[in-house]
Amino acid sequence: RMMAARGCRVTVVPADTTASDVMALRPNGVFLSNGPGDPAAVTAGIVAVRELLGNTPIFGICLGHQILALALGASTYKLKCGHRGGNQPVKVTATNAVQISTHNHGFAVEADSLPDGIDQTHVNLNDNCCEGLAAHEQRAFSVQYHPEASPGPTEGDYLFRQFLKIIKELFFYERKRA
Repeated sequence: RMMAARGCRVTVVPADTTASDVMALRPNGVFLSNGPGDPAAVTAGIVAVRELLGNTPIFGICLGHQILALALGASTYKLKCGHRGGNQPVKVTATNAVQISTHNHGFAVEADSLPDGIDQTHVNLNDNCCEGLAAHEQRAFSVQYHPEASPGPTEGDYLFRQFLKIIKELFFYERKRA
């Protein structure tokens, strides 16, 4: 919905779609959506994202954040008490700005397991969970919370703009090279 509202043509594929099948669609970017359960159980998705890294820009939210982290080599863990509902304070590490976010997850990314070159971009101020990451070289980033829920009411909009900016910059770079 948020990407379509910004003029994007969105193609939805099942979670078990292979990276080669995704790339056959010639996407300008891949959005990893939310979903239920243990991210480690989504083995086909993790493999596909690992293969997509560096081939197309990637933006993940919630379960998509966790799958991206696993594809990058990080680990996840089950929270003692999941994060549910709105009014969850999240700090943007680059600016120290605090956003109010909406959550619905029982697993989290282990911040200490993020490989070198992967930055933690957001932190939950209630329990210091990793709420976001960026793999700049691979043009991939994600957040644990739901920016599409507009809890702030539009604090998460910049993430969608950031994703489109990466896509546009890559598109114009590729056109220049051709």
